[in-house]
Amino acid sequence: MMIQVQSGTSQEQLTWDSPIAREAYRHTCSHVLAQAVKRLYPEARLAIGPAIDTGFYYDFDVPESFTTEDLISLEEEMRGIIALDLPLQRFELPRDEAVLLMAQAGENYKVDLINDLPADTNLSFYRQGEYTDLCAGPHLMSTGRIGAFKLTHVAGAYWRGNEKNPMLQRIYGTAFDSEEELTAYLTALDEARKRDHRKLGRELDLFSIDEEVGPGLILWHPKLSTVREQIELYWRREHRRRGYEYVYTPHIGMSNLWETSGHLQTFADGMFPPMQMSVKDAGETSAYYIKPMNCPFHIQIYKSRQRSYRDLPLRWCELGGVYRYERSGTLHGMLRVRGFTQDDAHIICTEEQFEDEINRVLDFAFDLNRDFGFDQLKVYLSVRDLNNREDKYVGESHIWDRAEETLERLLIARGIAVIRDVGGAKFYGPAIDLKAVDAMGREWQGTTIQLDMNEPLRFGMTYTGSDGQEHTPIMLHRTLLGAMERFVGVLIEQYAGAFPTWLAPVQASILTITNRADNRAKEILAKLLDLEIRAETDLRNEKIGYKIREAQVSKVPYMLILGDREVAEGLVSVRGRLGDLGQMTVDDFISKITEEITTRALHS
Repeated sequence: MMIQVQSGTSQEQLTWDSPIAREAYRHTCSHVLAQAVKRLYPEARLAIGPAIDTGFYYDFDVPESFTTEDLISLEEEMRGIIALDLPLQRFELPRDEAVLLMAQAGENYKVDLINDLPADTNLSFYRQGEYTDLCAGPHLMSTGRIGAFKLTHVAGAYWRGNEKNPMLQRIYGTAFDSEEELTAYLTALDEARKRDHRKLGRELDLFSIDEEVGPGLILWHPKLSTVREQIELYWRREHRRRGYEYVYTPHIGMSNLWETSGHLQTFADGMFPPMQMSVKDAGETSAYYIKPMNCPFHIQIYKSRQRSYRDLPLRWCELGGVYRYERSGTLHGMLRVRGFTQDDAHIICTEEQFEDEINRVLDFAFDLNRDFGFDQLKVYLSVRDLNNREDKYVGESHIWDRAEETLERLLIARGIAVIRDVGGAKFYGPAIDLKAVDAMGREWQGTTIQLDMNEPLRFGMTYTGSDGQEHTPIMLHRTLLGAMERFVGVLIEQYAGAFPTWLAPVQASILTITNRADNRAKEILAKLLDLEIRAETDLRNEKIGYKIREAQVSKVPYMLILGDREVAEGLVSVRGRLGDLGQMTVDDFISKITEEITTRALHS
């Protein structure tokens, strides 16, 4: 389907495949939603309403929260507006006239936005029928061009993302150019709800978040702690095998450390306030910050003695706890938190070594993601946005140019399809970001490889070269899993709570049909535990069907069923997630499950 889009003063015909067409389509939906809200709730005040990747939303200030029934009424009103086929008419006003227009309409949030702009700015508006909105576009030519849409849910959102500001009501919706695509998306959305790690976390007793502990701080329950333990064992084994050494660093550091690193200048909004500690023996008061990153500590380990080119490369890794201040409105279960464990590593090397080191990290990242079932990865090259806040990047421009060019060249040489992410670079250097695509097609940030030619200079890191002279090393900042909390949250959704056997909290559950099989069940349990197979027994006086359902709901990979016949014949009846596997000896079952665990098989 061709979509006629107006952007500024120009118009063009585009297909649905065009990002601009999708944005215009969904952005127009947000205006239709706002018009419907103003018709049904005249007291509502408008905030912002952009298009987003999967649809659109609009924020409103209303006396009472919207309900599910309200969304149904709003959808009907939207269909009426669409049926009117109202043209969207663009016009411009000087800032003062724009303020007056919005003030007379009682739209104080729009006035707030306008007042942030320079006095000599001309602002664009779009009008459809009686509805007028401050907006840069793009839009469709008229409301009648909208076809398939659906309002999905309501959430709270602070004005401008600041919890000190009023809480607004955000209505989310989605829109596609065909009913078939809309139906497919809503089906996927329903599947995502079933897989929601917060829902599964409660049902499977995996983790919790307690307001008395603090928002964004995860409490790992025993079952999920077992999953994490297995991930950490794998992580440690693979790092040791690939030439890394482990380090441990404190959770807090003095302010001068963060000043030197540049965090206080460029990342202060993401850090918790300082703690003032009286250092009595020094007769002074020092400010300490809880760490948002591990890198300054690794640098100080490097600087603890003189280094030679013969020492390099150094590969130091840490499962380091870090803490970052995230606005409360952005927190989301395990996926967006304030305290997390980062599978961090820093590689310190010479200029001659760093290309090979980056390739080694890429190999490691692809292997790791494959082991956890993420075969599809999207690779982004995160670089500066020189047209937007160049001052947020530390270091000389020529160093940045070289770093960005080097990373791009490496990816091209490997034949990797690269998506350039302008503005995605960290303040100290560009990065290669690998985003895993999960079972529902969503992208999740995991591996990042950041080439840093700035921090070594800021901290005065040196090594003695083969020429006897001092040189500045290059440092690679690298995570593979990213944040452990986010990674495990994604795994819960990826596997729908049914972890593969090697990760499952309980790998086998031994279920007895009668209490005459209890002693045999205990013998088998002891044998499995001796072999480090995570097993449990269910000896309750319940029907076997009930026990099987309980084990299935708990998503245990294997059930070993014992009755009089199995005890007499020295066998177990084995049931897996996909159905009955028949009878076998305990030793045969042990061989089967051990093979799955050893090979890290993803399906049982």
